[in-house]
Amino acid sequence: MQSNAALRSTAYPPDRAAASVGADEARRALSQGPRGALVVAGIAVGTLFIGWLAFYFLLFMPRGPIG
Repeated sequence: MQSNAALRSTAYPPDRAAASVGADEARRALSQGPRGALVVAGIAVGTLFIGWLAFYFLLFMPRGPIG
C-alpha cells in the first residue's frame, strides 16, 4: 500500500520540535565549556579521595606495620 502523502512522526510532533540555532548563537553557547560536568566530576573525585584517606587512616594505620 503506497501513498504519496508525507509521513509524519507521532513521536516528535512539530509543535514540540526545537527551533534551529544560528551559528553565532551556537558558538556563544559552546564557548563556556562544560563547567557543570567538571564541577560534578571534581566533587566525585574529591569524595573518592577523602574516602580513600579515611580507609587508610582509620582502617589500615591502626593495624600497624606488616611483618
